[in-house]
Amino acid sequence: MATMVADPENPCWYILHTYSGYESMVRDSLFRLIENNNLQNMIFDVKIPMEQTIEEKNGKRKVVERKLLPCYVFIKMIYSNQLWYWVTNTRGVTGFVGPQGRPIPMKEAEIRKMRLEEVVLNADFNVGDRVGVDSGPLTGFEGVITELNDAAQKAKVNIQMFGRNTDVEVEYIQIKKLDEQG
Repeated sequence: MATMVADPENPCWYILHTYSGYESMVRDSLFRLIENNNLQNMIFDVKIPMEQTIEEKNGKRKVVERKLLPCYVFIKMIYSNQLWYWVTNTRGVTGFVGPQGRPIPMKEAEIRKMRLEEVVLNADFNVGDRVGVDSGPLTGFEGVITELNDAAQKAKVNIQMFGRNTDVEVEYIQIKKLDEQG
């Protein structure tokens, strides 16, 4: 089994482990580290993957955002020992995910699965199209597109949920066009 080695030229995504509940603080601290040390050409992005889930409280259902992987923050950077030192000494960080705390770059498939980078789609959707949701918390629902936002890669879809018509916002990659007959 070949181990992936960090490329000194190209930035890669790495996974940081944090204390529980410290994810947002770590992300904000890393953004300050980038700003204060002029590291924009070394650290390119810091993300906490989120998902939308439907929660019921006091008989009311609502869509809420949850951390996809609590205790983990994703960082896109050009790896160096100096950056490793700065990042691992950020308050709330317990270390990189990898052998002996040395990071292993994420694979392309993992990056896509975690939706760390925007997938630019030439969406073939129009307002009024009938679509089905094929990923995320609304998987299996069908509806009609009422609004498109190409810049954000999102569509507003009117679906029947809990006995009512409801407008929900979904990403283009979460929906597929249904046949006119279906």
